[in-house]
Amino acid sequence: MGPWWVSQRINATVTRQFVVKHLVPEEVDRLDRPVAFTSEDLTERTYWDSIQEGTKRIFLILIDIGVPDQIFGIIDDGWDDSELPLSLDDVGRLQLTAVKDDRVDRKFHQRQFQYILKTIDHGEHRTYNDSDQVPLDVVDRGNPLPSKNRNNYVDKVRLPNVPNRVFTRWRYPLGSSSGCLPPQEFQEMVNAIKSVQNDHMVSYWGSYTHQGSGYILLTPISDYNLKSFLATTPSSFKAMPKKDRRLLVMDWILCLADTMCFLHSKSRSHCYIKPSAILFTSQNSIFMVDPTRLSPDAASARAGKSSFDREWYDYAAPEQWWGLTGPASPPTRKAVLASLSVSPEPNGFVGGQNSGSTAPNPSQQADIFSLGCIMLELLSFLLKRSTSKFASFRSAKAKKGGRGGAVLDTSFHKNLGQVEEWMSGLAKDAARKVAETDGGKLDGGNVFLGFTPMLHVVSEMLAANPFERPPAVEVQRRMRQILRGNCGIQKPHCMNRYEADPLRQLPRMWIQDYTGPPESICAADDVYDAVLQLRSH
Repeated sequence: MGPWWVSQRINATVTRQFVVKHLVPEEVDRLDRPVAFTSEDLTERTYWDSIQEGTKRIFLILIDIGVPDQIFGIIDDGWDDSELPLSLDDVGRLQLTAVKDDRVDRKFHQRQFQYILKTIDHGEHRTYNDSDQVPLDVVDRGNPLPSKNRNNYVDKVRLPNVPNRVFTRWRYPLGSSSGCLPPQEFQEMVNAIKSVQNDHMVSYWGSYTHQGSGYILLTPISDYNLKSFLATTPSSFKAMPKKDRRLLVMDWILCLADTMCFLHSKSRSHCYIKPSAILFTSQNSIFMVDPTRLSPDAASARAGKSSFDREWYDYAAPEQWWGLTGPASPPTRKAVLASLSVSPEPNGFVGGQNSGSTAPNPSQQADIFSLGCIMLELLSFLLKRSTSKFASFRSAKAKKGGRGGAVLDTSFHKNLGQVEEWMSGLAKDAARKVAETDGGKLDGGNVFLGFTPMLHVVSEMLAANPFERPPAVEVQRRMRQILRGNCGIQKPHCMNRYEADPLRQLPRMWIQDYTGPPESICAADDVYDAVLQLRSH
C-alpha cells in the first residue's frame, strides 16, 4: 500500500489481531465489553465495535504517540474519527495522560494529519490547508521550467490510490506578485483543461492547491518528444521491424489529424504546435501537449515575455508573426501541386477557395499550417531525410548574414518556395521506394503509395493564405482515406468521425463516378450523406 495512510491501508491494517497486539491482556478483555457511555442506544456496542466502525484512525494515532490504551477513555467520551482533525485545545480534552503533558498533546495534533489524508481522485480538484499532507510520492524530480521564475516545476509523481500509474505534475506559484498566477485564473484554466479529454492529448487527471501553489496532475507521461525523436531515433522505435515502423509513422499522421479535428470540433485551437509539443510514451504512442496556458511553454512565455521561441517561430503560420500579407499563396504553389500528382487525387477531393457560409477561425487556420509542417517532418523521416538537412534546405536561399554570420531563417513560413521544392523531391523519392519494394509489397512499402496524395494535402495545409487551407475535418477525412485507399491500412488507429458544416465543405469537394458502395472511394460516404441531406432541404 505504500507509506501513506489512505483508507484502503487503514482498513486493511486495523484488524482485531492488530489491536490486540498493542494492548495488555487486561485491556484485551475490555474489547468485548459494552461501551460505558450515557446514551442508551449505544449500551450494546462493544469497544471493539467502536474501534472497527469509527475510531480506527484515532487508534493508529494513539499507537504512534505511545498511548494506545487511551482508546477506551476516548470512546467513553464519545470521540470518533469524523471529528478529526482536532484543534490543539480539543486534543487537551482527550486527557491522553494522567497528568497533562503538552508535549504529548502537540504530538497528537501534528501526527493526526498523517491519518486523515484526502486523496486526489480522477477529475477532482482539492484545496488543501497548509497543515494538510498531500498524499503523493515524487518518483522523478524534474527541473524548473525554462523561465525566469524558478519556482515553476514539472516532475513525475505517484498517487497511493492509483499505485500502478505515474503522473506528470505541474507546479505554479499562486498570488498577485510578478511571476505568479492569480488563484481565480488558475481555477479557470483548470476547468478549461478538464473540458478537453482525448486519447492523443495530455489529459487532466486531477489538481490541487497547497501552501501557496497550484498543482496539476496529467496523464500520460512522456518519454520523449518529436524534436528529440527526429534528432536521435529512440531504441524503442528502432527495435520494431521495418514494416511496423513505417506503418506506425503513417498512423501517427492520422492520429495527429484526428486530434486536431477533435480539438477544433470543440471550438478550441492549439496555437502552439511544434515538435517539442508532440510527445510519445515508451510504447511509441503519440499525443499532443495540452493547448491551454497551463502548459509549461505558455507559463515560460508569461514569466519571460521577452524570450524568443525559435522553435515555435519556425513552425508557426505566417500570419502568427507577420499578419496577412497577400490574397494568395506564392505563384509556385500551383505548379508544385501539379507536379505532385498527374491525375485527380484518389481521395476524391480537389483544392479550392473556401467559399462557405461559416467564417473560418483564424487560430484554427494557423493550427492547420503548423500541423502540416509536423506531417512533412514525419514524411521526410520515413524517407530518411533528416530534420537538420531539411532546415538547412529551407534556409538555403535566405540572405547570408554579414561578418559574424547572422542566424539564417529556417522557418517554414518564410521559405515556402524551398518547402515546396523539398516536397517535390519527397514525391520522387517515394516513387523510387515503391519500385524498390516491388510495388509496395515488401517491408511496408505500401505506405509510399500514399505519399503523393498525402503531400498534396500537406501542400494545401501550408498555403500562405489561411483562407486556402483545408479545415481539420477535411484533413482528417482525407488522411484517413489515403491510409485506407492508397496505403492499404484498413484499420488505422483513429477512425473517429466529426461533424462539419456541409455548406462550407462541399465547395471544396467533388465525388468521382463509381460503382459499388459509397465507402469504395475515399470519403465518399461522408460527402454522399451530406449531399443527400442538402438535397432533402
